[in-house]
Amino acid sequence: MIMKKILLFVLLIATVCAQAQIASNIYWVQFTDKNGTPYTIDNPEAYLSQRALDRRARLGIAIDEYDLPVNPQYLQAVADCGAELINPSKWLNGVSVYTTNPSVIDAINALEFVSVVRDCPNDPKAQELKEQWLAEEMRMTEMPRATMDGYYGGAATQVSQIRADYMHSQGYRGEGMVIAVLDGGFVGAENHPAFDNMREEGRLLGTRSFLPGQPSVYTQSGHGCSCLSTIAAFVPDVMVGTAPKASFYLIHTENGDYENIVEEYNWVSGAEYADSLGVDVCTTSLGYIDFDMIQWNHPFEHFDGQTAPMTRGVEVAASRGMLCLIAAGNEGDSSFGECTLGIPADAEHCLSVGAVDGSGERCWFSSVGPTYDGRIKPDVMARGGGTYVAGYGGYYNGDGTSFATPVLAGAVTCLWQANSHASVQEICDAVRQCSNRASNPDVRYGYGIPNFEQAMLMLHVEDTSAPSNEIIKVFPNPSSGQVHIQLEDGYQAEIGIYDLMGRKMMGYHFNGLNHTTLETYLNQLKNGVYFINAVSDRGSQTLKLVMAR
Repeated sequence: MIMKKILLFVLLIATVCAQAQIASNIYWVQFTDKNGTPYTIDNPEAYLSQRALDRRARLGIAIDEYDLPVNPQYLQAVADCGAELINPSKWLNGVSVYTTNPSVIDAINALEFVSVVRDCPNDPKAQELKEQWLAEEMRMTEMPRATMDGYYGGAATQVSQIRADYMHSQGYRGEGMVIAVLDGGFVGAENHPAFDNMREEGRLLGTRSFLPGQPSVYTQSGHGCSCLSTIAAFVPDVMVGTAPKASFYLIHTENGDYENIVEEYNWVSGAEYADSLGVDVCTTSLGYIDFDMIQWNHPFEHFDGQTAPMTRGVEVAASRGMLCLIAAGNEGDSSFGECTLGIPADAEHCLSVGAVDGSGERCWFSSVGPTYDGRIKPDVMARGGGTYVAGYGGYYNGDGTSFATPVLAGAVTCLWQANSHASVQEICDAVRQCSNRASNPDVRYGYGIPNFEQAMLMLHVEDTSAPSNEIIKVFPNPSSGQVHIQLEDGYQAEIGIYDLMGRKMMGYHFNGLNHTTLETYLNQLKNGVYFINAVSDRGSQTLKLVMAR
């Protein structure tokens, strides 16, 4: 009986402690507008770096209200109510705050420019599941010695599987490109020999933590270190990553102490920071479905590419000209055929990455789509089964879409380096369309494993005729759905339309008067890259058509 009373007392104490942890102390404050802000669209130098402005100019992207920082007067008013400001977000127009005083929240709610205050409570249960998942990804297994030979060392298979080695052989290794890695901690990256070359050449441009009270990114987890290594490692004959000469920012947004929706807002703030610095590619091996408190869980309806905070952030990032790669998740197949993706892998204008093993077979744990609105996800696959990574002071194999994502991110960076004037959409389309299942994509493999040699060749295709021999004009290009084709006066031409794999999709005798049939066909093409070949008595001409609805 005494033992039972002691046990009951222990359970009671545990319950009280759990309730204390569940108590709200983090909140999201949503503002109604940016009225009265001292920042203006006409003076972007006040909040964007020159590199960010150069990227916008190169890609033809205008500065707009999304770029304006949160009104500092609004932030000060919230602070004056007694709340501790955590991270503001200009893209979502709000700020996360900390307080344990309910009256402070009442005061914030009373501010006329506040539309809503949302509480973000904690519970330890979901956090335990997250830690188990990370531990499984980070498990160490012995590397077969046979695969350690050659320039890429243990990373040879994951690099060659997507033909990133071809881009390297052409002189594209990420030079001049900037990648941001957003993760849950970079323990070990500060001194691992895999990154000696990056540090010596000054290509670690900076670090930033968006966790309150934790200024260093080298805390909590080594997950980010291992993800970084698949891109940045440069130790020939031991490990060379997919963009070994790129420059990097390391950004800590995931808090290992809880699983809270505020981490999505942390990520958006981190992505905004990366954008303001002019980052080209952002890789994220984080995903969210279930949180510590059930009221924050994402139902399937949220996987529509426009609802979850982090997904909205990815979409805004793409519109700023920053390409995001997102891990699909490690939830595997659902027995009911349901979506098992994590947020923000549902974002439309990004590359969501699933995992295959070294032989190209899908890993059992790789999450599947479709999205709520019926889109195919993941987009593409890379090696996430037995991926060679650096960490724990050495090298090991790890499993997870967390590792497939940065493997692909490095390759995408090299592709963009070679095609600096291509848009985010054009790069994403090229990667999808040059994948081995592009002709028959599905929700388990997406478009398949990309071939970056094909992507390089595809993006470098130019007209085979000089402007003086122009036979046809196709416009607008890229097209959002309406395509017009025009034949030079007095000529006829044989038209062939081909997909990215070189397969002829349509042949047509074009005399200029019968343009309606041809335009109707072109307007019905799915998103992707196509080639239009025209042959007349003047010669031949090949045009690249990009459909991007």
